[in-house]
Amino acid sequence: MANNKRIKDRILCRLAILYGAERASDIFDMVKRSIRRRKHSFPERPVPVWSEKDTLLITYGDSLQDKKKPLQVLVEFLRNDCEKVFSFVHILPFFPYTSDDGFSVQDFRKVRSDLGTWRDVKSIASCCNLVFDAVVNHVSASSKYMERFCAGDPMYKDFFIELDPSTDTSMVTRPRTLPLLHEYKTSEGGRWLWTTFSADQLDLNFANPAVLVEMVDVLLLYAAKGASMIRLDAIPFLWKQLGTTCSHLPQVHVIVKCLRDIFDMAAPHVRFLTETNVPHQENIAYFGSDGDEAQMIYNFTLAPLVLHAIHTGNVCALNTWARNVRKISDRATYLNVTATHDGIGLRPAEGILSEKEKQALVDRVVAHGGFVSWKKNPDGSESPYELNITFFDALNDPNASESDDIRINRLLLSQAISVAFIGVPGIYIHSLLGSRNYLEGVRKTGASRSINREKLVLNTLRNELSDPTNRRCRIFRGIKHMLNVRAQHTAFSPLATQEVIDFGKEVFALLRHNPYTGETILALNNVTPANISITIDNLPDAWNDVLNEEQGAGCNVEVSPYGVRWIMLGSKQVSGCIA
Repeated sequence: MANNKRIKDRILCRLAILYGAERASDIFDMVKRSIRRRKHSFPERPVPVWSEKDTLLITYGDSLQDKKKPLQVLVEFLRNDCEKVFSFVHILPFFPYTSDDGFSVQDFRKVRSDLGTWRDVKSIASCCNLVFDAVVNHVSASSKYMERFCAGDPMYKDFFIELDPSTDTSMVTRPRTLPLLHEYKTSEGGRWLWTTFSADQLDLNFANPAVLVEMVDVLLLYAAKGASMIRLDAIPFLWKQLGTTCSHLPQVHVIVKCLRDIFDMAAPHVRFLTETNVPHQENIAYFGSDGDEAQMIYNFTLAPLVLHAIHTGNVCALNTWARNVRKISDRATYLNVTATHDGIGLRPAEGILSEKEKQALVDRVVAHGGFVSWKKNPDGSESPYELNITFFDALNDPNASESDDIRINRLLLSQAISVAFIGVPGIYIHSLLGSRNYLEGVRKTGASRSINREKLVLNTLRNELSDPTNRRCRIFRGIKHMLNVRAQHTAFSPLATQEVIDFGKEVFALLRHNPYTGETILALNNVTPANISITIDNLPDAWNDVLNEEQGAGCNVEVSPYGVRWIMLGSKQVSGCIA
């Protein structure tokens, strides 16, 4: 009871910051009503702790298709093909929508009928922890909220942000090149409303407490429907204040803290994941102070730096950044991704890669058949924002004369880095399956991001996965093996420490040490097409590579082209050099 009293006091304080002390109590009472209405449906679970067994699969609800409803196909794939290797599955928005492949939501409280039902969602939640998408920054132009706003319903009068089209909005950070304001017909005439992403995605007005209360009720529903984690989409843009960038404003952090407090009170087993595709220091701010915001953030900087390292055969930039990535707390950690449904963000590499190095990534991706998404800058110029390509093709030149072994090893190397890195590995389904660029999808939709969103027929996929010579099979089995080995070793726990060891520019080396169990593993990642010999001090006379199930003797270790070794050590003191 005393703990709930402290949480309540924190919530009231945060609501007062956002809406004024005189309104805080009434707003909290509305939140409490939502909690009471939903709480009986929350599962009884302890507050979770991250471990080496945690892994996350990212997928659309219909990435896999068959004669059954796609959500039923997905649960079959998770149970029968993935063999419980993933402890979490993040299903990208599965609600009725009108555009942006689900991120323009019409109704937050329904499951798309073509995908399945809430019963199917709960079925998936019964076999692994389920991550729900909360697209709380914006809604579809065809949503109930917009319909009521246009009809002049006073309850929805301030659900959106209305501005005079002549307003100077040049300081606003834009992840798109589309206009910020669009005009909509209402019962009271034309209204110009704020649209950060597109004309079909209207930003909600969180300066109106009714919007916050409504979104809290939606998130509590997700907890009642089986969510173990909630991904807060586009969270940096949640609060608008003219004369600022309208990104990462202090009020955004107050809202995330408030949501965390509400769930610590009502459903403490549910964790929050913030989607912030921004430079590293802005990104880690969403852990909050003393771990009072998100329990997980995307480690978006990893993707462009891994790509750069493998393209150049040089890990120096990756080393420099990784040296400053450390354990946050026992409850908060990183989601290490190299690919997502969107693409490879370039903003997270700001201040780490030079403009010339970023342009080299852009040029290489275009040469490999990919595309570039652009953002608008405050001065009116545009700059590359995101690389749209499958990670397999981002790594591999389709015109190069190379063996399948080299191409597959590059992809497996990239995933091995994210699997060994401090945090939790997040594997996008098309990386798991070694997919190539889906150019037909881009032609159909006209959207660059469709290149990495192909829908696969399960029976066809299974035929490929049963052929040990097939690219998909080799990558799928390789990643599953990594994740299974990781789960057996506490050195890979998110609670374990991480140290970058310098063995030269060709090898990315991570020393993972678990102070609770004493286990230490040295992960060696060769980012070049050459065989590398490393002399390692303090190596046991007889050492064990737990990933490749190989034993060795002596201080010299060979790492094959684009190869990976996970060497069990008896000491956490390691040094050495390229032999």
